Amino acid sequence: MDEYSIKMDVPMEHMQNLFGQCDAYAKKLEADFHVTIINRDGAVRISGQKTDVEKAARTIEELVILSQRGTILQEQNIDYAIEMGKEDNGDALLAIDGDCICHTTSGKPVKPKTLGQKQYVDAIRDHMIVFGLGPAGTGKTYLAMAMAITAFKNNEVGRIILTRPAIEAGEKLGFLPGDLQSKVDPYLRPLYDALYQIMGAESFARNMEKGLIEVAPLAYMRGRTLDNAYIILDEAQNTTPAQMKMFLTRIGFGSKVIITGDSSQKDLAPDAKSGLDVATQVLSKIQDIAFCNLTSRDVVRHPLVQQIVKAYETYEAKSGHNTSQSGAHDKKRRNRTFRNGRK
Repeated sequence: MDEYSIKMDVPMEHMQNLFGQCDAYAKKLEADFHVTIINRDGAVRISGQKTDVEKAARTIEELVILSQRGTILQEQNIDYAIEMGKEDNGDALLAIDGDCICHTTSGKPVKPKTLGQKQYVDAIRDHMIVFGLGPAGTGKTYLAMAMAITAFKNNEVGRIILTRPAIEAGEKLGFLPGDLQSKVDPYLRPLYDALYQIMGAESFARNMEKGLIEVAPLAYMRGRTLDNAYIILDEAQNTTPAQMKMFLTRIGFGSKVIITGDSSQKDLAPDAKSGLDVATQVLSKIQDIAFCNLTSRDVVRHPLVQQIVKAYETYEAKSGHNTSQSGAHDKKRRNRTFRNGRK
């Protein structure tokens, strides 16, 4: 079959951003699309089989537009653009990038970066209760925090309530130094980190003092009615069914709830049911409750994290072995050993 080629004009000021340092991104595009890319003074020639060349050209066009919008292209952007290009779904990349939720204190835009994340953000806008389910690094908590802070700044809600089950503490809470807040803070640290980055430490402290932002363990929710609030329950896989029911029945008028969790990383005892697993079965047919399942494709941390998640998914699928439950079993065995006075 004859070789096919396309010539494209790429603005010189976007060439470095598009092709990366030492043409690292260009080499990745060549390897994944099985084409040859030659860049000379802003004229880019793509050669190879016609179908491959056309997909590569469309992907490069999308990346140039992203660069022109001010996006600093990283390896994750290139990888996802290639994946979308292979599926002839390149237009989705621009739709995703066009959805800016808010900006961090440093001015960096907070946007969904994958189709799964875009669907997650849209579900939060359209539903009262949203379950964000998926592995580590898919942006479940961070995007939920960004949506909550944006709604708070726009006066759509009067306060933000963030909670997590402090499952790791249990009976050992009393052995930790400091007052009760100091004891539970380590379990809520990821929520604080997102607040600081998006809202700023001073604004967070000011609203915290006024009671407009509350960060508390799940146990503190019992007996309350939460009106006109944006409520986020993080690490929901570590709730019991009773805790999840208690939390869901706290919701009042004018509130929006986001529940995030990863069923593959439970810290519960091996024989204990997860409130998140039960909720997905019990509530699946209720209108205005959305379930968004993010996957390893939506991981936006270092590319190696995506490979790690995929490797564990493959291992667990083949062996039927749940690594999180194994870890919980090991922890239970160690605790029993210490209770018996053995080391």
